[in-house]
Amino acid sequence: MSINYELLDLRAFVAVVDLVGFHRAATSLNMSQPALSRRIQRLELAIGETLLERTTRRIALTTAGRAFLPMVRRMLDEFDHSLFSMQDRGRRSAVVTLACIPTAAFYFLPSVIGRFKAQYPAVRFRISDMSANNVIEAVLRGDVEFGISLFGSHHSELTFEPLLEEEFVFACRRDHPLAEREELQWSDLEGYPLITVSRSSGNRLLLDGALVKAGLNLAWSFEVNHLSTSLGLVEAGLGVSVLPRLATPQLPHPILVTRKISNPTVSRTLGILRRQGLTLPPATQQFVTQLLGTWAG
Repeated sequence: MSINYELLDLRAFVAVVDLVGFHRAATSLNMSQPALSRRIQRLELAIGETLLERTTRRIALTTAGRAFLPMVRRMLDEFDHSLFSMQDRGRRSAVVTLACIPTAAFYFLPSVIGRFKAQYPAVRFRISDMSANNVIEAVLRGDVEFGISLFGSHHSELTFEPLLEEEFVFACRRDHPLAEREELQWSDLEGYPLITVSRSSGNRLLLDGALVKAGLNLAWSFEVNHLSTSLGLVEAGLGVSVLPRLATPQLPHPILVTRKISNPTVSRTLGILRRQGLTLPPATQQFVTQLLGTWAG
C-alpha cells in the first residue's frame, strides 16, 4: 500500500504532541478538532501504526509514535529551513507581524523570539506594542497577523488561545523594609507610596476590580501610562508597585526585588488573538506554535 499523507498531517501530529492535546493543537493550526483528528487518523493509516494513545485524561505517544516523532521533526525542520532560505535568496525574508501589550513585550516576548531566531535567523519581526484595545483593532484591521493580549480582549471575529496565567507581584528596592518579607498581603502596603498605571489600562482594571471585591482601598501616589515607567520610579526609590510577574526582571536585579502578594491573589491570562478563519504564513504559524508550546502544560 502506498503511503498517502500531507505535510499538514505531519504538522498536526507534532502540534498534538507539543501542545499536549487536541484542543490547543487545533486552535494553533486554525482547524476544528474533528478535522485535526481526521488528519491524525489518516497519518496513522498511511504509516500503518498507532502513533497516539488517547484516553479521557491525556494524550501519550505509543512506541511507534516515539520512534516516528524525531523523523517528522527533521522532515519539517528541513522543509521550513528550505522555504525560509528560498525567501531569503529572493530578498523576501519572512516577516512575522504582531501586536503585543507592553508588559508582555518587555521580558516575555524577547525570550521566545531569541529561541526562534536561533533556528530561523532570516525571519524578521515587526512588533507593535500597544494597549489591549489597540491590539484588538490592529488584528481586526489586518495590520498584524496576530496579537498577544489579555483574556477579555474578545471580539466575535477573533479567537483567543490562552498562553499562560500569571500573578501580579509586589516590586520594591532591595533596601525597602518590605523586601525582607518572603510574601506580603495587600494590607502590608498601606502607608507606602504606591505607583500604578492609568485607569485606561487593562491591568489597572483587573487590580481595582479584585481589590474592590476584597474590600480594600489603597491610595495611589503615582499614576503612569506604562508599567515599565513604574519600575523606573521604584528603582529611584519613589515608591513601590504591583505588576504582572512577566513585566518584572526575570533574572536577579541589582536594585529591584519582587515578592508574592496575596489575600487576594490577583492574576491575569495572556493569550493569542487572531482573526477567525485566518491561515497564517508558515513562519508565523511556526512562531505561534512555539509560543504555545513554550507554556504548554
